[in-house]
Amino acid sequence: MLSAKSLFQEMLDDDRSFALFCSIAAGGESQGGWENGRIAALVPAEERALAPKIARHGADEDKHGRIFNALLGKRGLTPVPVPPDTDYTMLLEARGIGLAHDRLRADTPLGVQDIVTYLAHSRVTEQRASEQMRLLRRCFADHPDIGRAVRMISADEDNHLAYCHEELLRLAAAGHGRAIQRTLRTCALAEIRVYRDVSLAVMAHMGAVLGWSRPRAAALRAGIHAVHAYERLAGWRRMVTLRPPEHSDPLGCRATGAPEFA
Repeated sequence: MLSAKSLFQEMLDDDRSFALFCSIAAGGESQGGWENGRIAALVPAEERALAPKIARHGADEDKHGRIFNALLGKRGLTPVPVPPDTDYTMLLEARGIGLAHDRLRADTPLGVQDIVTYLAHSRVTEQRASEQMRLLRRCFADHPDIGRAVRMISADEDNHLAYCHEELLRLAAAGHGRAIQRTLRTCALAEIRVYRDVSLAVMAHMGAVLGWSRPRAAALRAGIHAVHAYERLAGWRRMVTLRPPEHSDPLGCRATGAPEFA
């Protein structure tokens, strides 16, 4: 029977597919760490109180990259090249979503609208990350090899999402509500297309590694397209709503206090 758990288990059991999965995940997390680090350094003067939270977000993403690489190391594996068609972060940037890397490499301070763009982009992508990690947590929270890593990353992603809600609500109350909703909608609609394309690419690469039959590969592609059809119709709306987090200040101001994974 084809299920999320059986699919992930198959990838986990094979060294080549596990290396590809962890390499893709580590690359995306490390990229997110760099982006947040640069944004924290370029925060405008009127938003300086936000800088430690952005830095903490970046530190968490860097930690996640190290976790995935540590999981590889525990199996005596090394990272493999990430296929360009699976690079979620760069494909989003190519669609003009988020802050361009050229902008982040410059030393010019960001404006408040740039912070709105960053937070809206993060709110959408962290929704996806939170959902994906919750799925992995349901499947493998008690797994002897990856359970601790899955639980740790999932908790972090939930906090990142809550932080984005809190800060966007603060900015909306300060008069940026229309810009926030417009940016959220643009990001969400672009993200669901990129997520579909990346999912198809990842499944194609995994299928080649694991030798999936044509019917099985076709069934997985159909499932991905079905998810995209739902998200295009209505599912994207979950990515643009804003609600106060259960606990205020989900990240706090600890820029470098993220726990290590060994």
